[in-house]
Amino acid sequence: MSQPKEEGSYIIPARFRRMENMHIAFWLMKDISWCMIWKVLGITMIVPTLTVAIIIAWRTRQMKSELAHNLAIAFWISANSLWMISEFFHFDSMIIWKDFTGKHLALVPFIAGALILLYYYAIQRPKELREKAVVTM
Repeated sequence: MSQPKEEGSYIIPARFRRMENMHIAFWLMKDISWCMIWKVLGITMIVPTLTVAIIIAWRTRQMKSELAHNLAIAFWISANSLWMISEFFHFDSMIIWKDFTGKHLALVPFIAGALILLYYYAIQRPKELREKAVVTM
């Protein structure tokens, strides 16, 4: 019987893990504030939520997979925040151009995050797999 291929480990230092857990709490508070229409708290929570997302992306910049996913998360939070603000200030249904409303402005960061992941999975990841295959031969 053949041995399973050894898979690499990704170990998160405890201080990074605490920051990620704090990030989740900030994100939940931001979205709860959105749901409850607590404008001041919701808008205030954008800053720590997005800041921590950017710090996490920066700290994982050496690992292309982690960087891609963490950047996508930062863009998702940006899009989510823009959508929340559009609802808070009632320009979410205002026509901006053709059938696009204020809420649709959130598509810009949503698409940016999706494009980062598309690039990673369509170009970067296959390249990494090819390079790994060459090394293990």
